[in-house]
Amino acid sequence: MPPVLETPRLRLREWRLQDFDAFAAFRASAEDQAYVGGVRSREQAWGEFCAKAGEWQVRGLGTFLVARRDTDAPVGYSGLWYPPDIDEPELCWSLFPGYAGKGLATEAALAARDWAYRALNLAPLMSFVHPDNRASRAVAERLGARSEGETTLRGEPRLRYRHPGPA
Repeated sequence: MPPVLETPRLRLREWRLQDFDAFAAFRASAEDQAYVGGVRSREQAWGEFCAKAGEWQVRGLGTFLVARRDTDAPVGYSGLWYPPDIDEPELCWSLFPGYAGKGLATEAALAARDWAYRALNLAPLMSFVHPDNRASRAVAERLGARSEGETTLRGEPRLRYRHPGPA
């Protein structure tokens, strides 16, 4: 079970069944999925949703559901993604439709990164960002991450960003 992290506007917490509709709408949005492999069906979204919840059980880390502190409405996710085909955990973030442009991704990713450094004693984290995803590149740079160059992830181009280490 993930811990609960709080920021001034957000609560990073476990995934709950009532969060699924927001996640499925996000995965069904062509605009939101342009840089992460394309639109998913509701059934495919369910598999990913369950994987996000289950990674905490299997790895002891994972992505948090990011919710508004005042209403608990789901706004996205952030945390560590660590499937078996990458060599270190990735700090990731995504916002659900309607929440971009408010600094929420940066706020959530910073909280998740600080937790990972403090609670898990991880080395400086990395993030994969599609080269054309200007919004995510801006988040990485606001977090102080620097590009280590181009790579591929599951056959798609990515920039690998390295985050600064713990303060």
